[in-house]
Amino acid sequence: MPYSRLYIFLTIIFLSSAIGSHAQETKLISGNFQGYSFNQLVQEIESKSDYHFYYDTTETDSFIVTVNAYNLTLNQLLDTVFSHSAYHYAVDSTGRVFINKRFVINTSLPAGFYEEQKILNTTGTEPELYAAEDSADNKNLNIAPESKLFEIGNKANSIKQGKATLVGYIRDIKNGEAIVGASVYVDGVGVNTDQFGYYSLTLPRGRHLIKISSVGMKDTKRQIVLYSDGKMDIELQDYIASLKTVVVSSQKASNTLSTQMGVNKLNIKTIKQVPVVFGETDILKVVLTLPGVTSVGEASAGFNVRGGSADQNLILYNDATIYNPSHLFGFFSAFDANVVKGIELYKSAIPERYGGRLSSVLDVSVRDGNAKKWTGSGGIGPLTSKFTLEGPIGKGKTTFLFGGRTTYSNWILHSLPDVAYNKSNASFYDLNLHIAHTINPHNTIYLTGYLSSDNFKLNNDTTYKYSNKNANLKWKHIFSNQFYGVLTAGIDNYQYSVSSVFVPVNGYKLGFDITQKYGRLDFNFNPSNKHAIDFGINSIYYQLHPGSFEPVGPKSLTVSNIVPEERGLETAVYLGDQYTIDSNLSINAGIRYSVFNYLGPHDIYNYVPGSPRTTTTTTDTTVYNGKIIKTYSAPEIRLALRYRLPGNASLKLSFNTMQQYIHMLSNTTAISPTDIWKLSDPYIKPQKGNQVSLGYYKNFKSDVETSVEVYYKHIQNYMDYKSGASLVLNHHIETEVFNTRGKAYGIELLIKKTSGRLNGWLSYSFSRTFLQQDDSLAGEIINKGAYYRASFDKPHSVNFIGNYQVSHRYSISANVVYNTGRPITLPLAIFNEGGATSLYYSDRNAYRIPDYFRADLSVNIDGNYKIKQRIHNSFSFGVYNLTARQNAYSVYFTNEGGQIKGYRLSIFGTAIPFITYNFKF
Repeated sequence: MPYSRLYIFLTIIFLSSAIGSHAQETKLISGNFQGYSFNQLVQEIESKSDYHFYYDTTETDSFIVTVNAYNLTLNQLLDTVFSHSAYHYAVDSTGRVFINKRFVINTSLPAGFYEEQKILNTTGTEPELYAAEDSADNKNLNIAPESKLFEIGNKANSIKQGKATLVGYIRDIKNGEAIVGASVYVDGVGVNTDQFGYYSLTLPRGRHLIKISSVGMKDTKRQIVLYSDGKMDIELQDYIASLKTVVVSSQKASNTLSTQMGVNKLNIKTIKQVPVVFGETDILKVVLTLPGVTSVGEASAGFNVRGGSADQNLILYNDATIYNPSHLFGFFSAFDANVVKGIELYKSAIPERYGGRLSSVLDVSVRDGNAKKWTGSGGIGPLTSKFTLEGPIGKGKTTFLFGGRTTYSNWILHSLPDVAYNKSNASFYDLNLHIAHTINPHNTIYLTGYLSSDNFKLNNDTTYKYSNKNANLKWKHIFSNQFYGVLTAGIDNYQYSVSSVFVPVNGYKLGFDITQKYGRLDFNFNPSNKHAIDFGINSIYYQLHPGSFEPVGPKSLTVSNIVPEERGLETAVYLGDQYTIDSNLSINAGIRYSVFNYLGPHDIYNYVPGSPRTTTTTTDTTVYNGKIIKTYSAPEIRLALRYRLPGNASLKLSFNTMQQYIHMLSNTTAISPTDIWKLSDPYIKPQKGNQVSLGYYKNFKSDVETSVEVYYKHIQNYMDYKSGASLVLNHHIETEVFNTRGKAYGIELLIKKTSGRLNGWLSYSFSRTFLQQDDSLAGEIINKGAYYRASFDKPHSVNFIGNYQVSHRYSISANVVYNTGRPITLPLAIFNEGGATSLYYSDRNAYRIPDYFRADLSVNIDGNYKIKQRIHNSFSFGVYNLTARQNAYSVYFTNEGGQIKGYRLSIFGTAIPFITYNFKF
């Protein structure tokens, strides 16, 4: 548009807006604003008036106000504030205030102006900027998106009545990565983005102000005119706290507005700030600092949630099931933090699309890769190194991400003073691949591959190997702005082996593996802002080889022993609806119906009816050839309610029922590589759990989130073991286990500061879990039939995570952990019977190992922030177990010269310094 014509338009607009704004001039402002940042001044004015400011915060982040106002109009106040500066402002007739540093803004357009514009397409475009510039050169104008007006849909001469749907993706401005769980709100009505960063919002046609926020990102706004259905993608910037003044936002209220409870979400930036052993970012160790999450001991591979066992947690890695989430027997997490986007831990109000486990779902999401440029990153630590490469392929429709990690830990084993261990070797590696390809605006495919492998050799004797292999393919198809579906197909495999050829005649290999092939079809339908409907179907086909013991080497005399293969099919359909009744009350109701078939061919042993199941009570065997041997099915209810309270608070209630058809058999309390998984069969029933939770959530200021949740959980058919049970290579495993019923209850408190120079969280959990034998055919009575503590019952747990940003380059992180010791069964006395010495034990789990306490500290140093540099460096160094406390992992007893002596085993019995070097390019 010619500049003369534009200038005439803006002059007319300015005169008309000046007349219309007279009513606003009557509002007088008073206050001492000495030393205020401009953003603080805006918040003060907006909180006490109807004015709303629109400006680019990056232009005013260093502007300090030095004004003492008394009964000034807004124009008088802004004239004083901006005197002797390059800022300009304009106030329209509705009280909207526009601020800019480089040009004068006029706030309205003349009648009939829109008839001269072309009709816009449905993808959302930016209108021309109508402004009179201070400079004659307008080619370098960089207008902030918050200051622009976006016109969405097919434009007409007038805005029609009715509603239209706005959709799009929320992404990171640096790399184009989708942001999961971002809040998109308009006038108190809003949605959160899904796993792809996608949102769908139905609004009345017309003018709207959209507010977008996400944890760790800078809040933003968009002004739109919605004519019809259309699309608008939005990019967010990282939140960087000002070191001069701290400016907080009032938009981050998704934890009080959503119906979700018992959910903890962490992005990878937060995870990397937590100090861990050897300086290697460990996702699972950070999960252990969340309320309601504990482990049975240091360096344990698994975790326990709300009094549940380790096998009751479903661990998903981009929808792939991970059966062993650790390296080096629990010292390191199996997930490479450089490729992870974030995690979500569901402890209650578990969405209906998830199933198959009783306690929790840990959903680990993988980044799509940089969509704007090729970049790489890596790190070097005392025991591990890693490297990641990512970027766009072709015309940017395809993104590529590859990450690898390995260890060189043999040097630390060889330096051990004990000759029984200093010839040992240990190594691991993991590889990650993720490719995303956009076929067209309606179709996108995603390919994910994961491979991990561990190899540990104990002093040239026993060799342990275990690995995860996972791959899946997703296809997302958008049917309409309100309806899309995702088709997923994949395969997961976990296997381990233990072998030895140290004594050639006894050479052996012990092995186990589980393979599952799965497919799922998930749909999301948003007919309006009041309803968000999810439905779908999924199926898993299990193949287990429960154990094989075979000779290794030509001289081996080992006799082969193979436990027969097991097969099973688990299928579920689900339907759920998140219904917003009004601005205060919202309900999420769903049902999941699951069916499990235990499949042949397989032999089932029969036992004397009414007698305890033992090898001596076996009568005969029933042979099943390719038939369904046993079927279990049950509905699973999901219900959650949220009621908003005054003062940015809410009250939430949830009720869940869950089914679990696969069980872990283990002689250890913690997950180990040699654990065996077992399907439900005619004797081993599915585990069942019912949980009810009540929570109170409240936000203070804007970046402090607090919550209190209480819960009660009832458990059926939890599998426990008889005294001295033999689990490995047992063809009659049903004779070594018995069913129990249990109860778990507790309270969880969380205080979390999400932004600012000081951030982190403090959590406290009180949790109890009790079991009671519920199997008349067990043949053994545990604790005289009364309730006894579960092996993972740990009443008190306190975690503090703190991060302080000293400057843009330097930060300090601290981690403090306290847990009650876990229960154990102790020998109480020695007695002689028939000339043999025996031990008399206490009731099961009647005692505890000592309580656990640990403090960690790390210092993080970023390299310089020069714009033109190829490699950006950072260092992290600190101390794990700062107080050098010798925490007991376990307590054991040995017979020494006729005396029973007890010992405590510590994993990290001293302070461990670490240093890690990271780089990006």
